[in-house]
Amino acid sequence: MSGTSLDGIDVAITRFSDAGEFHFIAAQTFPFPEQLYNKLQSLISQQQCHFQELGNIDIALGQLIGQSINQLLVAENLTAKDITAIGSHGQTLFHSPTGDFPFSQQVGNANVISEITSITTVADFRQRDIAAGGQGAPLVPAFHQALFGSTSEDRVIVNIGGISNITHIPSDPNKAVIGFDTGPGNVLIDYWTQKHLNQSYDDGGQWAASGQCNEHYLSLLLNEAFFSMAAPKSTGRELFNPQWLKQIADKDTSEISAADVQATLVELTVQTIGNDIKKYADSSSHIYICGGGAHNDYLLSRLQQRLIDKQVSTTETLGLNPNWVEACAFAWLAYRTMNKQTGNLPAVTGATHPVVLGAIYPA
Repeated sequence: MSGTSLDGIDVAITRFSDAGEFHFIAAQTFPFPEQLYNKLQSLISQQQCHFQELGNIDIALGQLIGQSINQLLVAENLTAKDITAIGSHGQTLFHSPTGDFPFSQQVGNANVISEITSITTVADFRQRDIAAGGQGAPLVPAFHQALFGSTSEDRVIVNIGGISNITHIPSDPNKAVIGFDTGPGNVLIDYWTQKHLNQSYDDGGQWAASGQCNEHYLSLLLNEAFFSMAAPKSTGRELFNPQWLKQIADKDTSEISAADVQATLVELTVQTIGNDIKKYADSSSHIYICGGGAHNDYLLSRLQQRLIDKQVSTTETLGLNPNWVEACAFAWLAYRTMNKQTGNLPAVTGATHPVVLGAIYPA
């Protein structure tokens, strides 16, 4: 898994029993080489490229994913023969699930992954759901339901990556799971940190904690139409990016300190997550966080204050490290695909019916 934060490639090894029970074995994050990281950042931000660039980065990322998988197998004393299949999400360059010709574009060539690893690879998970009328995202709520569902309490799983999404899992099995993207997670927070501190992220949210939220600036950001759209909905860096910040409120930040802007961007993430939990999942008393945002102590403390009547913790409480939830989700989706089982939740994505996701590239 490589998400919108571009933190690196998360590789997880999992096992499923005949009954589909999930077992975590090992995981590791592999960093992007600087040149590849810069090229991905450039393509995602510019939203245009030459065909040569697109082809090159598709192959380069496929090679890196394959090499990363092989490294983890060696570290765990495993071989290709021990692995049934790889589920590879790839890196999203552009997500456009609406309009006359909806699509979602990922790179990380699965032919290359299969060739390098000698392991059957499942990839291109989003397109079939889109073909069935869905958003193609988020896809992880089905895994959240399978792994984290409870018959004793309603639960909310919040993935705070570059973009945030929530999954509401009712304890009543007759009620539908709800899941959708709420808006920016770390993408704007990380951008502002890189711009002003020359660091990839705000460690623990310490910089944001040193500032104060500017309510006027926050209100301008919250005016974005996406936040008032009804679910199902999904988004990405096509919308929430530095250009969006400039367009919305650049002129209004000239008199605000950089630390105050950072605190305000954290509050934007907190408010949009909190507002949607109150609107769609207020019956849940416990909120479980995963993704990189789980390590932002200031963000989590603000979210706890926003949701004062609920308990906020991470998925570690439920037995799975928050760093590995998404990678494990795509392993689970690959398991479903290999067994010809559906992987989407139409109530989440908006698809007209459940479908088997992904394309299979045999070893």
